[in-house]
Amino acid sequence: MTAAMKRQTLQNMAEVLAHKVSYNQRLFSANQDEIVQGLTTDIYFIRTRELLRHMGLDRTPVTAEVFAGRPGILAGVEEVKNLLTGLPVEVWAMPEGSEIEEKEVIMRITGAYDDFGIYETALLGMLASSSGWATAARRCREAAGDYPMISFGARHVHPAVAPVMERAAIIGGADGASCILGAKLAGQEPRGTVPHAVMLIVGDTVEVARVYQQTMPPEAPVIILVDTFKDEVEESLRLTEALGDKLQGIRLDTASERGGVTPGLVREVKARLRQAGYPQVKIFVSGGITPERITILITAGADAFGVGSYISGAAAIDMTMDIKEINGQPVAKRGRIPGLTDAPRLQRII
Repeated sequence: MTAAMKRQTLQNMAEVLAHKVSYNQRLFSANQDEIVQGLTTDIYFIRTRELLRHMGLDRTPVTAEVFAGRPGILAGVEEVKNLLTGLPVEVWAMPEGSEIEEKEVIMRITGAYDDFGIYETALLGMLASSSGWATAARRCREAAGDYPMISFGARHVHPAVAPVMERAAIIGGADGASCILGAKLAGQEPRGTVPHAVMLIVGDTVEVARVYQQTMPPEAPVIILVDTFKDEVEESLRLTEALGDKLQGIRLDTASERGGVTPGLVREVKARLRQAGYPQVKIFVSGGITPERITILITAGADAFGVGSYISGAAAIDMTMDIKEINGQPVAKRGRIPGLTDAPRLQRII
């Protein structure tokens, strides 16, 4: 019995047709068991399995290579490793966080095709999405330089993939993430303060700030939103009067209906805080942040950034998997060069 069979993966078209799902009382995302079982694979890989078994070719040893469709930052390798660990395959890959080039081979898998072919859809998707998010985060990192930059993108994607996205953002260069599971999967604790909702319910920004400072853990930074009720400058100065040196930062997230956070607003708040004797209070900016806006807002005086849709909405980096050897002999589809590609940066991971 093969490792793929021991995993209880889908074996044939009959099992696909027999599989039933409930539309009620379940989230529509695949859970880990369903991914491992092969339920997220493209149907043609199940047809391939059945055909090869019928012809006695399912145990054919092959080497497959995965290459990227455009340059970027590689992420998703650890998830692919977790998916394939336990199968009788050998896997080489470039490290996560590596800069990759168009058409560069980023992964190589050797084994009987039947043992890993069913996972082509899943592993390509893991690499493609995570690399796209990591690449967008790297662009923000490059724009921010040494200024803190946190990923706030979880609300823009399906919750099933939000942790994947936030982890990829950290690999790409984000200093942290607001999504609890995403941050923890990256070996960090989640970062963030409070939303407008608590301000609206309580009715006063200063009152929220006082209670926040009193009740949150000592290591939680006191960074307070200032655009809910009053002019951002007025609210910032009210906070300095109430909290004094305990106020570490203010957050600007001005609604697009009021023009969003402009360089002029940042400059004014910065100057007024300095004039009031609080130059140490940092200005954290969120809402529609892009690399271009980061550069402009740093010049205006911003100190840190929360980036949402620019990272979460990034296009995936298309990944392609090609068989390049069968029984140790070079092969390739038309248009590709047969045999293994020179890929000196690959490292053995399984």
